[in-house]
Amino acid sequence: MAEYHWTVEEMKTEGKKLRIFDKVYLSGTIYTARDAAHKRIMALLEEGKEPPFPIEGAFIYYAGPTPSPDHLAIGSCGPTTSGRMDPYAPRLLDLGLGGMIGKGERNQAVKDAIVRNGAVYLCAIGGAGALACQSITSCEVIAFEDLGCESVKRLTVQEFPLFVAIDSQGNDIFVSGKSLYLEQKASSAL
Repeated sequence: MAEYHWTVEEMKTEGKKLRIFDKVYLSGTIYTARDAAHKRIMALLEEGKEPPFPIEGAFIYYAGPTPSPDHLAIGSCGPTTSGRMDPYAPRLLDLGLGGMIGKGERNQAVKDAIVRNGAVYLCAIGGAGALACQSITSCEVIAFEDLGCESVKRLTVQEFPLFVAIDSQGNDIFVSGKSLYLEQKASSAL
């Protein structure tokens, strides 16, 4: 397991080096989008319109941040279940999305699109939204303000702690991690 302190720009060029279980401390601009925002982004694409942010090389964080207290750029900002975005992810990846940040497993179509496009799926620690917000230095609503916490936001992150869950080779922490756990459990029972 390696540890990287990379910007979003470095992820675009170096991300294929990442392997599952690697730690990534990400800095730069990322975008939030959940279910409702993904539906609207897909509608824009179907109409031949531009999405609210450039997809090429972007990272989407599946989160719906809470309002910010006075002393922070954002309120609690933990990941939501990524599987709810699985119907939309392959198309975005095929359009050049660099990666996604969330929690939980992804379906085979998403994994195939990750491999096909040399992308990456990173996980943030679920239940640690109050900790995650400490790595976010700015937040700006850029689309679909009527969706409230589910609006699309541009975040600036600094050393945002993540780990690689699905790498560009298709290795999946949710498969390998289970196997590793079962192996260790079996050997400790001896």
